[in-house]
Amino acid sequence: MSILLILVPIALFLGLLGLAAFLWSLKSGQFDDLDGAARRILQDDDLPEEQRPPRQDR
Repeated sequence: MSILLILVPIALFLGLLGLAAFLWSLKSGQFDDLDGAARRILQDDDLPEEQRPPRQDR
């Protein structure tokens, strides 16, 4: 039973730490553009023009 006196404050501290990290990520703009990062990873715009594969438009 005395282990609860140690584990409850540790759990509360970790919960507050997680909440603080979440609030910090909200203020820093981590969740502003959720779709943009998913689309940017699929684009090959970082390659120079001569190294890009030819487009296969139909």
